Amino acid sequence: MPVKLAQALSNPLFPNLDSQLRSGRHVGMDELENHCFLMDFQEPLETFYRRYHVELIRAPEGFFYLRPRSSTLIPRSVLSELDMILGKILCYLYLSPERLNNQGIFSEQELYEELITLSDEKKLFKCINQRSTGSDLDKQKLQERVRTSLNRLRRLGMVYFIENDKQKFVINAAVFRFGADIRHDEDLPAAQLRLIQQGEAVDLLNPEKMQVFTPNDLPDETPNEHRTQTKDEEE
Repeated sequence: MPVKLAQALSNPLFPNLDSQLRSGRHVGMDELENHCFLMDFQEPLETFYRRYHVELIRAPEGFFYLRPRSSTLIPRSVLSELDMILGKILCYLYLSPERLNNQGIFSEQELYEELITLSDEKKLFKCINQRSTGSDLDKQKLQERVRTSLNRLRRLGMVYFIENDKQKFVINAAVFRFGADIRHDEDLPAAQLRLIQQGEAVDLLNPEKMQVFTPNDLPDETPNEHRTQTKDEEE
């Protein structure tokens, strides 16, 4: 075994970090210790993960994540329809002037309002139930699903909640996974808004192919997670 790889695998940071990466988490510069570790050992770890048919990727924005190949030995799945829509909106908010005005802090209610404003409301209610009519009960259920999706995206490293206030959060650069197809667009917010309004979503598992899926093509699964409710979801 190469010396550098042996040093990486024997580092006390590696077991927990490896588990997070395999679960689909994105590691950004805000996680200073883990990010520095990945920067220091990026090359040997790329070799290590190729054995499992996954690639250790460092995105242009600086965050790391694992991208599985079709033959991956690590369980894989895709995000739900609502997760993908919210991810697109989070990317849009990350690019918006409001992010600077709010010191990067958004509330769950602001996210919900953006979702209703920017997306097709009828399609959103269909995420809850194909027979939804837009009743007050449907709106309540949609808000609950938004909260669940936001928690799911938090576990993937897309956002983090403000300490002692789960209603407010900061968006991380990892949301660019939802905007990989518009990175080189001259007007990034406008391009992201277009994708939201068209109901399109990029395949997070194969962003290099720039495949675009409509919501109806996406299974209701989360990255490397079982569908049973977690404590975060129940809250």
